[in-house]
Amino acid sequence: MEVEIFNCNNIDNGSVSISEGFLNIKYAINGTGKSTISKAILKSVSSRVSGNNELLELKPFKAISDEDVIPAVNGCEAISSVRVFDESYINDFTYQPDELLKGSFDILIRDENYDSVMAEIEVLVSQIKSHFNDDQDIEALIGDFNELSSSFGKPIKKGVHGSSVIAKALKGGNKVTNIPEGLEAYQEFIQGGNNVKWVKWQLDGGQFIEETDSCPYCVSDVKEAKETIKRVSEVYDSKSIQNLNKLVQIFQRLEKYFSTQSKEIISEFVSSVDGYTEEQVGYLLEVKDQIDRLNERFKQLKNIGFFTFKDVDKVIDELRKYTIDSNLYSHLQSEESLDKITKVNGSIDELIDKAGQLQGRIAVQNRYIERVVQDNKTNINTFLRNAGYKYTVDLIEDDTGKHRLKLIHSDLDSEEVLGVRNVLSYGERNAFALVLFMFDALKASPDLIVLDDPISSFDKNKKYAIIEMLFRKERSFRGETVLLLSHDFEPIVDMLYHHSDRFEKPHASFLQNNNGQLSEVKIEKSDVMTFVDINSLNITSDASLVAKLVYLRRNYEILNSKGVAYQLVSNILHRRQVPLTYGDGIEREMTPDEISEAETEIKVHVSDFDYSDAIQLILNNTAMIELYQSCENSYEKLHIYRIISEDADHADVILKFINQVFHIENDYIYQLNPAKYQTVPQYVIDECDQYVATL
Repeated sequence: MEVEIFNCNNIDNGSVSISEGFLNIKYAINGTGKSTISKAILKSVSSRVSGNNELLELKPFKAISDEDVIPAVNGCEAISSVRVFDESYINDFTYQPDELLKGSFDILIRDENYDSVMAEIEVLVSQIKSHFNDDQDIEALIGDFNELSSSFGKPIKKGVHGSSVIAKALKGGNKVTNIPEGLEAYQEFIQGGNNVKWVKWQLDGGQFIEETDSCPYCVSDVKEAKETIKRVSEVYDSKSIQNLNKLVQIFQRLEKYFSTQSKEIISEFVSSVDGYTEEQVGYLLEVKDQIDRLNERFKQLKNIGFFTFKDVDKVIDELRKYTIDSNLYSHLQSEESLDKITKVNGSIDELIDKAGQLQGRIAVQNRYIERVVQDNKTNINTFLRNAGYKYTVDLIEDDTGKHRLKLIHSDLDSEEVLGVRNVLSYGERNAFALVLFMFDALKASPDLIVLDDPISSFDKNKKYAIIEMLFRKERSFRGETVLLLSHDFEPIVDMLYHHSDRFEKPHASFLQNNNGQLSEVKIEKSDVMTFVDINSLNITSDASLVAKLVYLRRNYEILNSKGVAYQLVSNILHRRQVPLTYGDGIEREMTPDEISEAETEIKVHVSDFDYSDAIQLILNNTAMIELYQSCENSYEKLHIYRIISEDADHADVILKFINQVFHIENDYIYQLNPAKYQTVPQYVIDECDQYVATL
């Protein structure tokens, strides 16, 4: 697949190739546009799904007011889903308050095998569940039971809580049914269907009675009725009326489930004039206890399934415990209640007949979960050990029966690490997140997985441990379509060069951005070389004499061979007509014999070398400028610039880059040939060009 990118951030146009079913490594220096490639692909795919042009967010600043410049991506139409590992993934999905990875149970345990067995278990228990799903009365009954139970408020040692719905509605008696003397004229409103709204309206308007003798609604004279009007607000408030209405309605709906005697006593209680007594409250709490017990049993049976039996030795014995003994519910002995209980018990009996099958499927699922949990723990913990981290992970079962991924420190005796996000270092957070992302992405199975510079911040042993975890293990990205964008060369060295027998061969290339023009150059195993080999190869190429001397000097430096040949080459590159040598802290002119010896050694590598000719070329600014301008290799161009500008103040910034940053050959044994791959940032070459243009 060839993905073309236009007008996205610092990429004016260019393309990257992605081989499906393989790891695609795009190696590039910082500033090339690696993250832009990742964002462009992601926003292109998400735009098709959302219908919005999210690519507009990547419009270059230089073209922000140019309506003709429109960000676009072509070539990824076959991609319908993308998973990207970057900083936002770490922030949004990892290190949750109750687990390391959001949805760790679904990601690490739940799969097709798990769901298949769960479906078989659901079929076996479906008879019981269907009674609850198909019987709307039971569903409503459970809701009413819940509401009635909650109306008692927080449990206390004796009676009901003073702030409970029941206390507020009935402690002073039912003043809706029993209207106090003197307020009978308001009966139609107090007992009407909108009594709550009426009481609130009446209370809100009461403040105006204090200001005038006129009715705030019809302006009639209410001077003589003021005390009666005020008394309404003293006896009633809208919240109490609302609570009472709700309570009465619940009891009315539940009447058919109560025993005859219980129904009568509850009715007297609800319609009492003077409120309730301790005996009545005790009786009502007894009713509540039976309602709660039956309701709990109904809810258990409604949600019966694998988690009900997973820790049970014998399923049949557990099932028998769920049979409802109607004799234990004296307040619920109506025909309706007994009919519901009989039907539920009948479905339990039917399941008891299938207890052997259910026991078998539960055992299969338990063994599967145990194996998956152990495998995933082992995989992650092996990585942590290999990478040198003093942590392990565990999949710990919570109250719902589901496992959550937790972090354990080796010094905590198996105790969970709390506040993980604040405990781990930056590198540790990234390493954990990257491995967790792998499991997440494998579960989601997207068309494309993008890793945006994932391992550059780690030391060497951790890098290899991560690469091995991501691309070598049985459960890994091996065989997936993966785009790895990195400014780190080590993954290519490890996977393409050193350990090609361990890893599936990646498709690697080098990205370069030349003033907005993005291109890539393929990287093969033969392109991964030691810098000694690179220098030796380039010395024998058709490069200019100056370039050959640059490579030869670097060879001498790397091999720490700083004899007379090294000294003579250094003198040329430092533009000294009279060559000098340094030894024992003393600087002196090289002798004719030393120069002759040096020339003889240099000619072994550069056959046409002559010091006099070479120094004349180096000192000829016109010739050096022409050589600089004709050079197509950024590395060699940079060194020619260094020679030309050695004494110039303008060169300080670039020389600092050369001395402190660009000498990557000192950091890595293996690298790419800078004569083939443009490894010098374009902004550095632009600075060099500007200076040379002034000469």
